Amino acid sequence: MSLENRYACGPNEVKAFDTDRLRSNFLIPDLIASDQIKGVYSHYDRMITLGAAPASEDIKLPNFHEFTKKENFLDRREIGIINIGGSGTISVDGKTYSMDNKDCLYIGQGSKDVVFSSNSADTPAIYYMNSTPAHREYPTEKAAKSEANPVELGAPETSNERTIFQYIHLNGIRSCQLVMGFTELKTGSVWNTFPPHVHDRRMEVYFYFDLPEDQQVCHLMGQPQETRHIFVKNHQAVISPNWSIHSGAGTSNYSFVWAMGGENMEFTDMDPVLNVLR
Repeated sequence: MSLENRYACGPNEVKAFDTDRLRSNFLIPDLIASDQIKGVYSHYDRMITLGAAPASEDIKLPNFHEFTKKENFLDRREIGIINIGGSGTISVDGKTYSMDNKDCLYIGQGSKDVVFSSNSADTPAIYYMNSTPAHREYPTEKAAKSEANPVELGAPETSNERTIFQYIHLNGIRSCQLVMGFTELKTGSVWNTFPPHVHDRRMEVYFYFDLPEDQQVCHLMGQPQETRHIFVKNHQAVISPNWSIHSGAGTSNYSFVWAMGGENMEFTDMDPVLNVLR
C-alpha cells in the first residue's frame, strides 16, 4: 500500500524538462499491482489517483494518514471508482455493490469502511479511482455502463470516432467537485480529445486501458504553443495540469478514464485549441 507525493510544476519550469523529468512529474507508470492499492497524491487540485487489484485477497481502502491526517480516507474527500477488470464487489460501510466491467461507483464524504473484492482470482476486478476534496456529503451511488450518458463524437475519416460515457457530472451522479467518466475509441480510430483544449478552472487525469500490451499511446501535453509528448502503455495514467492540453494518438484503438477536479464542474467548460499547436 503506497501513495506517492507529486508537487505541482508551472509551465515556465516545465519548458526546461527533459524526457525523464517530464515522465517522473506527470506519468503514473505502475498503478496496478496484484493484491495492492497504490497511487499518487497530486498537488494539482489535491487529486489522488489510485489503483486496487484484489486477486487472492480483499483490499481495504487505507486512510493514508500521512496525507489526509484523518481517521478515514473519506472524512474530507469523495471518490469515483470504475472497474476496468473482471466482476467484483465493493463494500461501503457494510453495504455491498456489485461491480461489472466498466461499472462506476461514487462514494461520498463521510464513508468509513471501503473494501474491494473480486469474484474470481482468475479474472480479478481492477478498480481505478480518483479522489478530490469534498465540502459536503453526497450519497453513494452506482451506475452501470448502460446507465451512463453516452455522447457520440468524431468520425472514421478523421480517425477519432469515439463514445464518451459520462458518469459523475452535473446531470448524472452528483459530487462536490469530481467529474468522471470514460471514453471508448472505435476500431480504426486512434485520436482522443481532438481538437484538444485547456480548462484553467480544473485539472484532469487520463488513465489508459483496453490497450494491447504491444501498443502505445503518444499523449500530448503542455501549453498549446509549446507541446510535449509522453508515450503511455496500458494501465498507465498522465496528470494534466490546468494550463496543459490533454490529447493523444495511439497505435491501436483503446479506452481511457478521464477525471477532473477543480473550481468548475461544467463538462463543456473548455477552451478549444484550434490551429495553434506547436
